[in-house]
Amino acid sequence: MKRRSFIQNGAVSATALLSGSAIWASPSIRTMTRELPPKQDFKLKYAPHFGMFKHNAGEDLLDQVQFMADAGFTAMEDNGMKGREIGMQEKIASKMANLGMEMGVFVAHSIYWKEPNLASGDPDKLKEFLTEIKESVEVAKRVNARWMTVVLGHVDLKKDKGYQTRNVIEALKRACEILEPHGLTMVLEPLNFRDHPGLFLKKIPQAYQVCQSVGSPSCKILDDLYHQQIQEGNLIPNIDLAWEEIAYFQVGDNPGRKEPTTGEINYLNVFKHIHDKGFTGILGMEHGNSMPGKEGEVALIEAYAAVDNFTTD
Repeated sequence: MKRRSFIQNGAVSATALLSGSAIWASPSIRTMTRELPPKQDFKLKYAPHFGMFKHNAGEDLLDQVQFMADAGFTAMEDNGMKGREIGMQEKIASKMANLGMEMGVFVAHSIYWKEPNLASGDPDKLKEFLTEIKESVEVAKRVNARWMTVVLGHVDLKKDKGYQTRNVIEALKRACEILEPHGLTMVLEPLNFRDHPGLFLKKIPQAYQVCQSVGSPSCKILDDLYHQQIQEGNLIPNIDLAWEEIAYFQVGDNPGRKEPTTGEINYLNVFKHIHDKGFTGILGMEHGNSMPGKEGEVALIEAYAAVDNFTTD
């Protein structure tokens, strides 16, 4: 893919940096910075995360939100939102509301990467999980989020998979009792064996079975296409087969977990398929940048413009 050329003619004034959207709005300012693509009119709701555009927008989180909106992104996700100070959560939510942006997922609970928690049936681990889900309800209301990520933790090698599955389903049913009155949804994320060995939830069909067994609108699937390309491939058929339980997507190319067009996934076809099925939710950009600095951030925007450039039926 051809990358846009860049120009550098001096420093941006402090006033311009603070203004956020002025980087796009003023031609005189644009000539003083690296060339940025025009604001995109994306067909799908791609959601960047903090840090993805820090070289252009600066370290200030609100300036980064402004940059995302000025680039054409209509959503944003933040795995670490729950750990931010309440005052900052409120400022981020206010900024996004003013810009007409939607909040994507944040991580709802402590993740057990090396030892079993929900699969074990341990009552103390279950109590901890449910307490953290209750806390996340308040965060979701504060930041106008509709979804929160749940990772089911490590397998319990001392129990048959059938018993582990039963323990997981019962824990999720209890969590749904907390979430349903608020209209909130936890999205279960299957993760690949290479990056996260030993986890209970690995594949979309397995997640589909769990969600069907829980039977609640508050328990759905987060289909991270990077993880699933590694774990099982078959991306579009699994999207179709599990469609009624998929509430959220995340994106990353393989290998490398960078932006679309840098790996083997044909995201132009995948995004068109998701769009044609009528998906109106969020696709989180949970990946790194393939190139460093400002140039890499502009290249990322251009990559999304390229894979969003499909004709609609």
